[in-house]
Amino acid sequence: MAQKHCYRVIFRNQDKLYELYAREIQSSNLLAFVEVSGLIFGEQRELVVDPTEEQLRSEFEGVDRIYLPAHAIIRIDRVEKEGHGKITSSGEKGTIMPFPVYTGSGPEKG
Repeated sequence: MAQKHCYRVIFRNQDKLYELYAREIQSSNLLAFVEVSGLIFGEQRELVVDPTEEQLRSEFEGVDRIYLPAHAIIRIDRVEKEGHGKITSSGEKGTIMPFPVYTGSGPEKG
């Protein structure tokens, strides 16, 4: 019997770190984006409700797939069991170095 795997995706969104679980991850047709689909959220039967997971659930309600910029992704892990998604502060300024962004402007010639 084939064992189902899922993926844990950790990415930056503004000044927060998001941790999501999804069934599928693939490179996108959009240049420099990663496609994440089949988002998984924890069971609602639990007595303890995590407010950050509820915020994730409401933020991504009705979303079939998301496209994340490759430079925003910190880590993708293939895991055997899904966990609870969460949103956390990114920590102290400077603990995670953002990927440099090319702006198109360079040294002036002439």
